[in-house]
Amino acid sequence: MLERYTGHSIEDFEQQIILTNFHYYMERFNVLLDDAHYTKGSAFKASSSKKAKVTIVEFGVGSAMAALIGELVSVVSPKAVLFLGLAGSVHPSLKVGDFVLPIASVRAEGVSDHFLPPQVPALPTFKVQKFVSQILVEHGHDYRTGTIHSTDFRFWEFDDRFKQNLIEERVLAVEMETAALFTACFVSKVNIGALLLISDCPLKKGGIKTKNSAKEVFRKYTDIHIELGIEAMADIADRGEKVRHYNW
Repeated sequence: MLERYTGHSIEDFEQQIILTNFHYYMERFNVLLDDAHYTKGSAFKASSSKKAKVTIVEFGVGSAMAALIGELVSVVSPKAVLFLGLAGSVHPSLKVGDFVLPIASVRAEGVSDHFLPPQVPALPTFKVQKFVSQILVEHGHDYRTGTIHSTDFRFWEFDDRFKQNLIEERVLAVEMETAALFTACFVSKVNIGALLLISDCPLKKGGIKTKNSAKEVFRKYTDIHIELGIEAMADIADRGEKVRHYNW
């Protein structure tokens, strides 16, 4: 199924995989890596660089697609997977362009309930997050760590009760895919991390994302985001520690 969805053969996949929602990231990957091999499958797009030892998969938006790709990539037994996603800030100290390295996600997106009981937290693989944090520090980038909220409610910005719940949860940011990815990958024994970019600040006046502000985010920040992701995954191929999974 992975081959059918991505257009990539199993042999095309590298052991380090980046996941993205947006085609702009795919375009930048193909520009930055001159040996990139790009394919389009029935649902996803993929590109691989043998020089960098990295594959990127564009899987779309939403938790159902996130859980699906989390399960599918398990067939290649990747060394590490990194989700480069966008998020809206909840904590007032965050601003557009900030990086968030989530240590957990509130499972409110629905799909993860099909994988694990609701009381089980959605967590990344610690060693992947640790390695990405080292790359950020080496490049002089500040970042925040904490819990985020994953939801299937796209237009939550206009629901006052929902916004109050976010504040009471003490989450840093909100998005749609991370909890499903963390949960599906945990069940599938895939080492998963995430580096999120704050793309808008919906709780601040004038902070809701617009067509123009979205273009500005891509123009100013996503090149840094994708470059950090590529470097982290390329380096982890050589420097990353092995991760042992427990058998249940």
